[in-house]
Amino acid sequence: MLRRSLVLATLQCIALPLMLPLALASCRKSDAHTTISTAASTASIDTTVGHAPSGVRIKIEVLNASKNRGAARRATLLLRDRGYDVVAMGTTRQTQAATLVLDRSNHPEWAELITRVIGGKAVARPDTSRYLDATVVLGSDWTAPPMPFYP
Repeated sequence: MLRRSLVLATLQCIALPLMLPLALASCRKSDAHTTISTAASTASIDTTVGHAPSGVRIKIEVLNASKNRGAARRATLLLRDRGYDVVAMGTTRQTQAATLVLDRSNHPEWAELITRVIGGKAVARPDTSRYLDATVVLGSDWTAPPMPFYP
């Protein structure tokens, strides 16, 4: 029994000085990780621009006219985060270079609000047969902003 406690004491004397630097290094790594994640969270997109007016339901259709897969979905998420009602999304057969916001309901101020969010150019193309206020046609010039991570 004495021999066992003597061996354990010797191992503790040898292991403790070896483990202490490793423990301190792991603490430093976690502190550095916290600093990096805090710095990354401060660099965000300006979410104060282009929100839908309160009390108004602006119905939008989003069409992907680029070869970028998932662009319509990303634009839909962005517009819904800003308070717009995206009622349809899809892909066009033809590709185009420029992003357009087509005003379908004779509300040019709404089309301008959408261009502040998406970018591109607002064009008046009234169409009363559609139950839409605007159509967003994403061209190959549109790049999606980085999306927040939702675990």
